Amino acid sequence: MKTFFIEARYKGKIKLPDELIDKLPNKIVLFTTVQFLDSVDNIKKKLEKKQKKVLLLKTEHTKHAGQLLGCNIKEFKQDFDAFLYIGDGMFHPKALLLKNSKPVFAFNPFSKKFFKLEEKEINDMKKKQKGALMKFMASKEIGVLVSTKPGQNKLKQAQTLEKKFPEKKFYFLMFDTIDFAELENFPFVECFVNTACPRIAFDEAEKIRKPIVNIEDLF
Repeated sequence: MKTFFIEARYKGKIKLPDELIDKLPNKIVLFTTVQFLDSVDNIKKKLEKKQKKVLLLKTEHTKHAGQLLGCNIKEFKQDFDAFLYIGDGMFHPKALLLKNSKPVFAFNPFSKKFFKLEEKEINDMKKKQKGALMKFMASKEIGVLVSTKPGQNKLKQAQTLEKKFPEKKFYFLMFDTIDFAELENFPFVECFVNTACPRIAFDEAEKIRKPIVNIEDLF
């Protein structure tokens, strides 16, 4: 079946507050979601007029430089001081910080509010991740969540778990859109491994009664 992905762009104008720009360090990686990409060039020019060096990075599975997907957030090796994220919600800023340990400045185009996210503000998430990882190591019966969505399907990587952890029993659960209630049908599973969008282990973990780790944390 052919799939068409249609980009929906925000038609409003985004103006960064001078107060936010003044707080930014000199070298910035600028990221946003596809909705706000039409504003990226103007934002970059304004920052550069304020003597900021701005990097627009092209990441895996994205079409445009500066575009960010939850599925492709990783550690970035370039020389920079902080991230500037344009968008609403907390998932992307927190995920950037978890993977990179660099400050994240975020601006919400709708509320016009901005904030700086630092490592101390994600300590609870790190503690939960560590606890889930310890539970995985101690468990024998593991459920592996595998998405069939393009760009999220990591079945081949998921299957390598059996070789890496031969002492464990893995059950591969395939889905397009996950129904968390259906996971209750597998009471013997002690821990889940998420191979789909990392957001599931971050924002949706409370909907799953068992510990859950992202597969990237196991390699």
